[in-house]
Amino acid sequence: DAVLGAAGLGDIGEMFPDTDPSLRGADSMEMLRAAVARAQGAGFAVVNADVVVVTETPRIGPYRDAMRAALAEALGVGMADVNVKGKSNERMGWIGRGEGLACMATAILARRAGA
Repeated sequence: DAVLGAAGLGDIGEMFPDTDPSLRGADSMEMLRAAVARAQGAGFAVVNADVVVVTETPRIGPYRDAMRAALAEALGVGMADVNVKGKSNERMGWIGRGEGLACMATAILARRAGA
C-alpha cells in the first residue's frame, strides 16, 4: 500500500483484490515486489521505507535485521534505507490480547530522471 500510494497508483486492494481466489495464501513479499515493479514502470524509484509493527508478541527486536534485509531486497534499496520497529499496544484491545497484530508502512519514492 505504501509503495502504490506514494506513486499514485491506487492501493493494494485494487492490485490484489481479496475476492480473487488465486491470491489465497499469496506470498506477501512477491506482492511487494510486484507493487515495486509497477511503481518502477510508472517512473518511480523507492528511496526508503519505515515500518511499524504493533504487537505484544513476538517481540520484533530479534527479527528486525532479517525483516529489514528481506524488505530491502524486495524494495530494491539498501538495508540502511529500511527501518523496522516494534511497538506494543500496552495490552489494550485485540492486539493487546494477542489476537493479532497491525503493521503500518510509509515509503518515500522519487521520480526517476526522464520519467
